[in-house]
Amino acid sequence: MTTSAPTESAVTAYAEDVIAGRIVAGRLVRLACERHIRDLETGEARGLYFDAEEAEHAIAFFGLLKHSKGEWAGQPFILQPWQVFIVGCLFGWKRADGSRRFRTVYISVARKNGKSTLAAGIGLYMAFFDDEPGAEVYAAATKREQARIVWSEASRMVSKTPAMKKRITSFVGNLHVESTAQKFQPLGADADNMDGLNVHCAIIDELHAHKTRHMLDVLTTATGARRQPLIFVITTAGFDRNSVCWEQHDYSVKVLEGILPDDTFFCFVAGIDDGDDWRDEAVWPKANPNLNVSVKAEDLRTKCRRAQEVPGQQNAFRRLHLNEWTEQSERWLDMTTWDENGEPFDPTLLAGEACYAGLDLSSTKDLTALALWFLEQHKALMAFWVPEEGVRQRADRDRVPYDVWVREGYIEATPGNVVDYDIIRARVNELKQLYNIREIAIDRWNSTQLQTQLMGDGFTVVPFGQGFASMTAPTKEIERLVLERKLGHGGNPVMRWMASNVVAEQDAAGNLKISKAKSTEKVDGMTALAMAIGRAMVQEAEPVSVYETRGVLTL
Repeated sequence: MTTSAPTESAVTAYAEDVIAGRIVAGRLVRLACERHIRDLETGEARGLYFDAEEAEHAIAFFGLLKHSKGEWAGQPFILQPWQVFIVGCLFGWKRADGSRRFRTVYISVARKNGKSTLAAGIGLYMAFFDDEPGAEVYAAATKREQARIVWSEASRMVSKTPAMKKRITSFVGNLHVESTAQKFQPLGADADNMDGLNVHCAIIDELHAHKTRHMLDVLTTATGARRQPLIFVITTAGFDRNSVCWEQHDYSVKVLEGILPDDTFFCFVAGIDDGDDWRDEAVWPKANPNLNVSVKAEDLRTKCRRAQEVPGQQNAFRRLHLNEWTEQSERWLDMTTWDENGEPFDPTLLAGEACYAGLDLSSTKDLTALALWFLEQHKALMAFWVPEEGVRQRADRDRVPYDVWVREGYIEATPGNVVDYDIIRARVNELKQLYNIREIAIDRWNSTQLQTQLMGDGFTVVPFGQGFASMTAPTKEIERLVLERKLGHGGNPVMRWMASNVVAEQDAAGNLKISKAKSTEKVDGMTALAMAIGRAMVQEAEPVSVYETRGVLTL
């Protein structure tokens, strides 16, 4: 982890290397570098100048800090060239009155590139080494625990640097120097009261996770009494293009492109470019300037291979590791991989075995699904019901072969134009005579009466939510099983159809769930299977060892 001498030449050298193509970088980083070079030539006319001594002072400060985790623990924090560029620009560029030029900073790079570590150093410098009396510095996030990530890294840096440890007092959630009233502390959007802040610097972590602009607005307006305050935003790309993060990203692009002139706004956006093949390793350094330092190429290769086989993971890989703004949802499973899980088995061999059930009732006028997941034999059995009067209509209107599946026994048609829950209840009780059903996970929607009846029949019934909290673990487990060819479905055509319909929805934290709203067709069987596996994962002490063999068949 070495770099050239931290002077104006090191800052400018990075920019020149990027522009010349000696450093692989995306379009927006090149624009940031071109902006720096251009301002060196023309900035004086706008009252701007580059103070190489101040840039060197800030860059050298990081060499006094020490890493606290991972393979670099205990070693000095020597900035990488791209970090030298950021720090040097931030503290080197000045206005005619000698105050800093940049007041808002937007840094967007892929995960594991050291954003939080860099932000921790910025926070310490701004709090205790910026000659600002009574400096108040906050590490801010949607939750205080998230805010503590940056602050805790700063606290560990202080504890490992004797000169700082002697000067700076550390309490739980607070670094301060009492004699100068300087402090650095975490701040969550969930705090009871954010009134009365007098912000010198605010570090806003993972802006893509902020659902509103409230935190950004509160902290920005709280800087009014400071001479040269700083709002320092760090984030990876998101997917919500109605969010405050997209607003800041879009503004950054327009500043870099020269559409919106703003000499107070610094932006460094490292990501792959439009048209790049996300599977091509040659473009990965664009989003990962710390590649082969804190980001390991082999780890990216492993995740890329998985994303190619499981389409539902492509968005997460491209967003988190290539810093590409994506859509919120995408088709989940690759059907070639799904078909490779198609080994049949004899369900009679499961007689007497323990299992967990997932029951997805859906609408009374549409399809209902039941999944049984067997712990010892590690297999799944499926049952489906549909109103008899809707079978032909679905087959003709939607070109879905319900009539064939009914004829072949994959789906049971119940009399009338609605699903008869009494028939489902009777069938579940029949299965109880064959298998040891330990629990039935049932969706909460419109199921109260059937839940009560099944409990009266002696079943343990567990309501199971359809949100991220309940569905993330089993959804990811199904992904793993399919990818490792350990979820044999016996060629069940109904399950294949449903698997091909599933769209996996992600939230800002990368959680995953089967989305009925975004899926183009029925996914009830996959939802029922996820529910059954979810309950098995809760009960099994070592869930990975549970799912070793194959099988999904029709009951």
